[in-house]
Amino acid sequence: MTTCKGSVAEIESFGLTDGPGIRTVVFLNGCMLRCKYCHNPEMQERQPALTTPDEIVKKALRNQPYFKRNGGGVTFSGGEPLLQPLFLLEACQKLRNEGIHIVLDTAGIGLGRYDEILANVDLVLLDIKHITHEGYQEITTRDYLDRFFEFTEVLNKSGKPVWIRQVVVPGVHDSEKYMRDLAKFLKKHLRNVERVDFLPYHKLGSDKYEKLGRTSPYKDKPPMDPKRCTELHRYFCQYYQD
Repeated sequence: MTTCKGSVAEIESFGLTDGPGIRTVVFLNGCMLRCKYCHNPEMQERQPALTTPDEIVKKALRNQPYFKRNGGGVTFSGGEPLLQPLFLLEACQKLRNEGIHIVLDTAGIGLGRYDEILANVDLVLLDIKHITHEGYQEITTRDYLDRFFEFTEVLNKSGKPVWIRQVVVPGVHDSEKYMRDLAKFLKKHLRNVERVDFLPYHKLGSDKYEKLGRTSPYKDKPPMDPKRCTELHRYFCQYYQD
């Protein structure tokens, strides 16, 4: 059988913020969104396919002793992993055969095969860009919220556990009204949510834009105050738990 190759930007051996435990994080190139706060702009475009699923498994197996000690595994991130569905599916199947825990970090905008991919995934980290069409388009420069709902419909049916991730940008998400509306949005559109994390917007990716000869869309946007972000999360939890 001919195996497919994936456009992989980087493989990080000891990720600590991409799911439970110590994780091997596979960053895939390519994304249909152009989020103004993107901190991996170098991964937005597809690059030549160089990596096979077997190479991913080989690297993961080297780290498997660490996984077993703390419930870690492999996380597929990006970019957007769902833009390479055949490669992602084959890699997940092979990792699953080795008993390795698999996390999918996604914005839910891909090219289908969602049901097959989710059947081979243990946990989904779902990135929320915004909850209205206008806000979503403002953040991502794309009007793909309906496509996001296509993914969440399959995700809900899959029964897979979900960790929500919301980047909080000053002047965009940092209001009590948005917290109320986000709580309503998640209750209406998503099931099996185990946790909701807020990530304060930062400027750590700004230098990457310069190296690419581009200007960061949020060049003049100040970083989000972490203390305010924590405060907003408390507001959110009050509404979400009601």
